[in-house]
Amino acid sequence: MDRAELAAFLRTRRERLRPEDLGLPANSRRRTAGLRREEVAMLAGMSVDYYIRLEQARGPQPSAQLLGALSRALRLTKDEHDHLFHLSGLMPEDDRRAPTEHVRPAVLHLLAKLDDTPALVVGDRADILAWNAMHAALMGDPGRLPPEQRNIAWQHFCNPESAAYFLPEDFARNGENTVADLRARLAARPDDTRLRALVEELRDRSEVFAELWERHDVKRRRSDHKTVLHPVVGRITLDCEVMLSPEHDQRLIIHSAPAGTPAHQALALLRVLGTERMAAEQV
Repeated sequence: MDRAELAAFLRTRRERLRPEDLGLPANSRRRTAGLRREEVAMLAGMSVDYYIRLEQARGPQPSAQLLGALSRALRLTKDEHDHLFHLSGLMPEDDRRAPTEHVRPAVLHLLAKLDDTPALVVGDRADILAWNAMHAALMGDPGRLPPEQRNIAWQHFCNPESAAYFLPEDFARNGENTVADLRARLAARPDDTRLRALVEELRDRSEVFAELWERHDVKRRRSDHKTVLHPVVGRITLDCEVMLSPEHDQRLIIHSAPAGTPAHQALALLRVLGTERMAAEQV
C-alpha cells in the first residue's frame, strides 16, 4: 500500500468535483476547491476522521468494500477505480508480473502484413518494441534512435522536435494521456525499477511532465483520433486504434483512415515514398 500516493490521489479527485454535480448545495463561501472532506465521507458512508486519516497518509489499509464506496463517491472512471485499488495494494498479484520486451512472432508477422497502415508495438513502459515501414515513413524510423530513446514518453517530453508532428492541441492532449497512462502503470507495478527510473528522469528533464504528474490523473491509453503534420505529404487526420496483447503488457497501435478520404490518399502516397526511400538505402 502506497499511503502517500493514495492520499494525494484522493485529494486531487476530491478537489476536481463540484458540489452541485453530486446534488449538494453550492456555497460561495467555500474556501477549498471541490468537495469538503466531510462531504466525501458522507457520500461514501464512512467516518470523517477515517477519511481525513486516509488523505493525511495515516490511515490503515482500506477494505475492498470501502474502496468501492470511495470510488462511487468520487465518481471515478474505470481506470481511476483500478488505480485506487492498485494504490491500496488490493489488486491481484498476477497483475504485477514483470513486463516482457519479447514481441511474439505472430505480432511481428501482422506488422509486416500491414504494409499500407502505420503500426507499432509498445511495451508496458512505453518502449517502442517493434514497428513497420509505414510507421517509420509517418513518424520517423525508431531504429535510428539510441535504444534508451525509443520510448513514446521520452520522445514526447525530451525531444523538442516531436511537437512539430502534431497540432498544438493534439500534442498537449497526447502529453496528458501519456502521463496519465504512465501513472496507472506505475501504480500497477510499484516495484518496476526501470519504469520508476523513467518517471524520475522525465520529472527532472521536463517541467511540463512534472506539472502533469502532480495532477494524479490516471487513464489507460486506448483509441484516439489525431492529426499528424507530415513534412512531405502534409496534414493527415488518422484514427488510432489500440489493441492489447493477451497478457496486457504490450499494445499494438494502428493508425488508419477511411477509404476515399484525403488522409487515406496521403497514406497511399506515404507508402510509395517509403518504398522508394528503402530501395534507395539498399543501393
